[in-house]
Amino acid sequence: MTAYLYSPVFLEHEEEGHPESPERLEAIMRVLRETGVLARLTALEPIPATDAQLEAVHTKEHIKRVKDTVARGGGNLDPDTYTNSRSLDAALLAAGAVVRGVDAVMKGEVDNAFALVRPPGHHATHNRAMGFCLFNNVAVGAAHALNSHNLERVLIVDYDVHHGNGTQDIFYRSPIVLYFSTHQYPYYPGTGNWTDIGEGAGQGYTVNVPLSAYVGDEGYRRIFDDLLYPLGERYHPELILVSVGYDAHWRDPLAMENLSLAGYTTLARTLIELAREQCAGRIVFVLEGGYDIPVCANGVANTFRALLGDTEIPDPIGPSKRAEPDVGDYVEQLRGAHRLV
Repeated sequence: MTAYLYSPVFLEHEEEGHPESPERLEAIMRVLRETGVLARLTALEPIPATDAQLEAVHTKEHIKRVKDTVARGGGNLDPDTYTNSRSLDAALLAAGAVVRGVDAVMKGEVDNAFALVRPPGHHATHNRAMGFCLFNNVAVGAAHALNSHNLERVLIVDYDVHHGNGTQDIFYRSPIVLYFSTHQYPYYPGTGNWTDIGEGAGQGYTVNVPLSAYVGDEGYRRIFDDLLYPLGERYHPELILVSVGYDAHWRDPLAMENLSLAGYTTLARTLIELAREQCAGRIVFVLEGGYDIPVCANGVANTFRALLGDTEIPDPIGPSKRAEPDVGDYVEQLRGAHRLV
């Protein structure tokens, strides 16, 4: 069984004209219904994250700052990151949805899950909201998996087009979370150099793959096949969490990568196969960015089809016509840097 986690409360966090809008989730749910995918899924009700769950990855001061801002009716926590009077409820449910998904997968209630949440989370650091993100949803889920299910190795894969600086920040000194990120670079938030590999006990457990513009299906496939997959085999995760943003698609208005929906499907299938081989299929996807509405909606539907095991998955938008750079030498360089050769 494949589960989805969603709440209409997520739609109440909004600011007119902002690209991270309720329309994203409205379109996702509409496409899931119209294509018949939703009827094949198991619904899990999100439960708000507790203060203890948030404090496993965030400072009390950060949590209080978010709560106090919302209690005043809302306001900006940074130039890109807004709140309104309903933002705290949405953010607690977003983090709690990942916790609920982790619990369901770890207990065998479902085979895998996708948390359809907003606000997104991967830019939120331990002490700061930024980049549209209030709390770091995937980090809260990872900490919960480690603390409540006695896990020792969680792999977080982040293929949003922006670097998940918050997730890196939270686990940078930890060997019990392997963080792997592909992202356009240099680009917002300006972090994620390939030389950033972790510190102290966490050295070697952060793997950044900064990319030039216009890397597309073949380049991403090589990165996942030749770098991520062997890293996953070596790490042998007990659970895989995925921060997925559909803003690396060639049509996204906020970035300049070159993936197609077919390319996104290939990446999802690679992660699902890695989870099957390494951790009995235990994988939870978490929605991050994606700002071309039809791309995001169809991308989510196709990820669900991959989780369900469909062999034929459509790409209604089609491929980019732009040539992509060859990343072969770069992948070999990164393989050497991470001792895979």
